[in-house]
Amino acid sequence: MFGQEGCRLRLEWGGEGIAALGARCAVLVVVDVLSFTTATDVVVARGGSVRPVRWVDRERAARPADPSWSLRPSSLVGVPAGVELELPSPNGATLCAMAADTGAIVLAACLRNARAVAEAASSLADGGPIGVVPAGERWGIDVNSPRTAAFGPLRPAVEDLLGAGAVVSALLDHGSASVEAGMAAEAYRRTSVADAVAGCVSGRELIAAGHAADVALACEVDVSTAVPRLVDGVLRPT
Repeated sequence: MFGQEGCRLRLEWGGEGIAALGARCAVLVVVDVLSFTTATDVVVARGGSVRPVRWVDRERAARPADPSWSLRPSSLVGVPAGVELELPSPNGATLCAMAADTGAIVLAACLRNARAVAEAASSLADGGPIGVVPAGERWGIDVNSPRTAAFGPLRPAVEDLLGAGAVVSALLDHGSASVEAGMAAEAYRRTSVADAVAGCVSGRELIAAGHAADVALACEVDVSTAVPRLVDGVLRPT
């Protein structure tokens, strides 16, 4: 199977991407725009931290101190500094937990902090390759159902392609990009991010469910300098 060896910027999707890039990259950047890494950015930017919980372990996650806090970014804009929040999700949180086992440095990025994370990744990689992993979604997962356990096949997500592209676009000075990474950067540069995220399937589903505020927060580009880094199982400010 052909890989992306020889490229300093690489991109693969989902858990399979973590497996493909984890042992080969100095830094892994996980991107889950709607909504795990956006929620993480909101918390970390306020001086808090997030413990990503694999979806299969979600029932064992600690209840938040405030029952209104959830994976919805808009619910977290008032989180006080010092809070450590356990957040389960089938995509971003699960991928961060998986990435912790690879030995790579793990960062969490979204559109809000893409440039800040890219700059940190370039420094932390120390010349080594950087892998960007857009989470996508899994067919068959219903985040509102406690009975959902099995993961279906990967569904690439527009919002995560754009988030990954924003990171890669800010990393092009780091070195050669694979075709996959380069095309993500090109898509980001040529797209109206707010229109695309609000108009894609994931964005439309959230807006229809009354969560337009979460989509609006997720569409903001480079408004945050927070760089969540996974250390001892917790995403903390770098």
